[in-house]
Amino acid sequence: MKKPLVGALLAVLLLGAGTAPAVAATSHDAAAPTTGAAAPQAVKAKAVNFAGTVALSNCSGSVVRTPSSLPSDPALVLSNGHCMETGFPGPGEVVINRSSTRSFTLLNSAGSGVGTLRASKIAYGTMTDTDISLYQLTRTYAQIESIYGIKALELNAAHPVQGTAITVVSGYWKRTYSCSVDGFVYRLKEGEWTWKDSVRYTSACQTIGGTSGSPVIDNATGKVVAVNNTGNEDGQRCTDNNPCEVDENGTVTVRQGINYAQETYGIVPCIGTASKIDLNRAGCTLPKP
Repeated sequence: MKKPLVGALLAVLLLGAGTAPAVAATSHDAAAPTTGAAAPQAVKAKAVNFAGTVALSNCSGSVVRTPSSLPSDPALVLSNGHCMETGFPGPGEVVINRSSTRSFTLLNSAGSGVGTLRASKIAYGTMTDTDISLYQLTRTYAQIESIYGIKALELNAAHPVQGTAITVVSGYWKRTYSCSVDGFVYRLKEGEWTWKDSVRYTSACQTIGGTSGSPVIDNATGKVVAVNNTGNEDGQRCTDNNPCEVDENGTVTVRQGINYAQETYGIVPCIGTASKIDLNRAGCTLPKP
């Protein structure tokens, strides 16, 4: 996972392109390329900036909204489940409405910190089937826009499409990674965890530790289609920081140096009035406790 950056030692243990939740970066991280998209993609990616992204103490994230969110709704921050301050949730574990006072540094389009946002709770978090966390903030979308002039990023309500030009935007590192959606993985297995229908990047997105939780943005629409979470660092098979792909027939494929993200369209049906996470809403398929 793209481990959370919680310290040099942890960074070394967790360092990876997208496997176990992203953690601290090391010299190896610094050497990783930040881009590599083809020329046309690189041009499009220039329209994608850091506005609305956040830096966590150990990961990246973004202020997000659904197509139906109201300005008066409490704002939400999206990151990885493995980035939660409570630690990695175990297989089958789902966190709902857990009190939190975690802080996030809000970035503007240039990647400069413009203020601090604070959580009131972890609205939802899991590493089962997907790897996401949603924090509810103490401020509304309207308040954030009024104070900082920054709008939330919109979650795309549709499944991402193969071949789409994308940009992974890391608020922690203030770096972007441009590539395309290479395809989708039936099951992505890493250590104890298994994720369904994951996004596989083309090789140009060489994400590093600390990029965990970064929004994956469709260059054409500016909407969030996935959240960056892991990558196979050493070519090992299905181990921590070395996820493997498992198809419908159980065939395992290892792709060293390739990184992955978890789709976010499935979050949209689960968010109701006033940003409340309602796992019983029509169309919501996120894992329940």
